[in-house]
Amino acid sequence: MGAILTQNTSWTNVRRAIVALRQKKLLSAPAMEAISDSQLAELIRSSGYYRQKARKLKAFVRFLRTNYQGSLHRMFGVPTELLRTELLSVHGIGPETADSILLYAGARPVFVVDAYTRRILQRHGLADQRHSYEEIRMSFEESLPADASLFNEYHALIVHTGKHFCRPKNPRCSECPLYSFLPPAIEEAR
Repeated sequence: MGAILTQNTSWTNVRRAIVALRQKKLLSAPAMEAISDSQLAELIRSSGYYRQKARKLKAFVRFLRTNYQGSLHRMFGVPTELLRTELLSVHGIGPETADSILLYAGARPVFVVDAYTRRILQRHGLADQRHSYEEIRMSFEESLPADASLFNEYHALIVHTGKHFCRPKNPRCSECPLYSFLPPAIEEAR
């Protein structure tokens, strides 16, 4: 649920939506499938794009029921690449969301590439707009041991660095723990 709700918003807003769902006992697939789209949308309003996200959540729980009898355990019994392909076929689930589900809910060694990752890599001259999501993801996965807890930690550190130092506006490069890794030309521009 969190992987879908966090699309284009902060975790703070998602947390409020999850609390609202928990209070109404709607954090199970059957309960979420039973509630109307409009009721679900109101409960997750804090997450932004709430009508679209309600449809995405419904699509996911339908997928879970149809393909895996509503069981996350069964779903995560499927090999990673096959499950990733299936998740990408669900309305509203793109690569970042699919990979978040695989890493955080399924403990699979799949690297999540988000806006923070892309921004940090671009500022360090390690990627540019031409690099696709898949190219960046594969670069991490081929360079690191296939370890879900390691990927989880890397992603958490990237998010922290992106939020606190490598911000879109007014970056704090000289205070950043990655400052010493900036290429000289980029460092001079800061």
